[in-house]
Amino acid sequence: MKEQISNPFILALTAHNLTVEIHKHSAYQIVLSNDSPFNSTIKGELCENIFGFIIKPQVPHLCVAEKGTLSVLNIEPYSNIGIELSNGFGPDEDRIVFNTRDEILKYFQLDTESFEISSIISALLSNVPATQYDERVTKMVEYIRSNFFERDISPQTFSDLVFLSPSRLASLFKKQTGSSLSKYLLWTRLRQAIYVTLSEKDKGLTDIAYFTGFYDLPQLNKYMYEMFGMPPTALKYNSDLIQVH
Repeated sequence: MKEQISNPFILALTAHNLTVEIHKHSAYQIVLSNDSPFNSTIKGELCENIFGFIIKPQVPHLCVAEKGTLSVLNIEPYSNIGIELSNGFGPDEDRIVFNTRDEILKYFQLDTESFEISSIISALLSNVPATQYDERVTKMVEYIRSNFFERDISPQTFSDLVFLSPSRLASLFKKQTGSSLSKYLLWTRLRQAIYVTLSEKDKGLTDIAYFTGFYDLPQLNKYMYEMFGMPPTALKYNSDLIQVH
């Protein structure tokens, strides 16, 4: 048995002086400013001079932060941490808007005047009971982390790895992580594609798609837009303004 040390279902970015056009995505999203207030339109409603928000998946929104820095956390909705985050919403509520810094500190129960990305991640993880992974789940997770770029990974790959039937291992993985095995593999590939796009600026997007396990750039475009609401070209264009953690 191996204790979960960090949560791989969080994609954290820092964006500087960035304006993002209206979009929606499959992840929960937390957007916070640690300095200047910003404007956002969420599902057609203008929110002016706010310090942050949390939105459910598939909620159209845009951000205008021409000054200051935003911490952006995208969370895979079917993971344990995504499920825990959903519990913070009221009935028929699709957003939580923070109008002041104090509201953020209170919501995340922070005892610091600063809410850097690391502080928010720690606060999120503190609400999720530490998971003792079955050694077979740990083995599958480690395999994906080391081999995500292989395009021929299939349920049978994991069945042969841990000596369980595809249906049994899928049930075990879902029970322990909250996510399906296929979604975890896709999330890992997308996280890596974003990291390479932002950190290796001379690398072409077609090469990045191939390097991270996608069959071609159109497939990467499709899944990137579905999960994060923007194609990799948008990240590439703004790569000087965004840092991935």
